Amino acid sequence: METLDTVPDEDFLRLDHQICFSLHAATRAFNGVYREALKELGLTYPQYLVMLVLWEHRELSVKGIGERLRLDSGTLSPLLKRLEAAGYVERHRSPEDERSVTVRLTDDGAALRGAALGVPRRIAAATGLGLDEIRALRARLDALAARLDGVTPEDLASCATPR
Repeated sequence: METLDTVPDEDFLRLDHQICFSLHAATRAFNGVYREALKELGLTYPQYLVMLVLWEHRELSVKGIGERLRLDSGTLSPLLKRLEAAGYVERHRSPEDERSVTVRLTDDGAALRGAALGVPRRIAAATGLGLDEIRALRARLDALAARLDGVTPEDLASCATPR
């Protein structure tokens, strides 16, 4: 059985052996499928993610949305401006703290949820995976993200080095 210690160093530098590239390629493929599925809603994939969070919570701070989506405010601000211009959300500064901005669904934004109901099912069907396979894959990816989030520079330095 191959292990990190038995695979030749040169094999690790092959593009087709990179998990990051496989994830990147899958992400690009998903984005293409989502682009088509979201066309009728007039949303981009990142806007759709913001709407998913707001459909769950109705109202959140920009910071809360960013934490849920793993996006910084510099990335979120233009998305929120476009969603606000489309009439789907309203942004309000907190009277207690001017730096804090709350985002709330409008009636039109809440109504868009009904039109989006079929999107997840169509995406799931497009994967060709069964529901149990999708759940297992998502759990493995969530665990991978959690593991990688916890890696420190010291951890990385102590990982296997070239022989």
